[in-house]
Amino acid sequence: EVQLQASGGGLVQAGGSLRLSCVASGLNLDDYAIGWFRQAPGQAREEVACIRCSTEPGYTHYADSVKGRFTISRENAKKTVYLEMNRVKPEDTAVYYCASSRIPTSLPNDYDSWGQGTQVTVSS
Repeated sequence: EVQLQASGGGLVQAGGSLRLSCVASGLNLDDYAIGWFRQAPGQAREEVACIRCSTEPGYTHYADSVKGRFTISRENAKKTVYLEMNRVKPEDTAVYYCASSRIPTSLPNDYDSWGQGTQVTVSS
């Protein structure tokens, strides 16, 4: 059974940094796409970043809103995927989720295992 545990959220000032972690069990990171998604109150869940979400080796993808500020990476030995968030903005405030997919994709609906979410709040 695939399980994902997201952590690292909190309160941060605009312009600051935060690192989220997603610890995976029951899967091999080499065989799965891992994505970070977020959902703000009253809004739809949206993709933030994903890794191995294409057949191209080492592929990563970012939403336009976070390009150049966020970085997704993974550490296979720890079965952990990170989301480094820099120069955060109030509009980054949301619950952040990590999820896994057996197929290389960035579409939320194609991800079938989800972590519990971690709240990120950016104060202005």
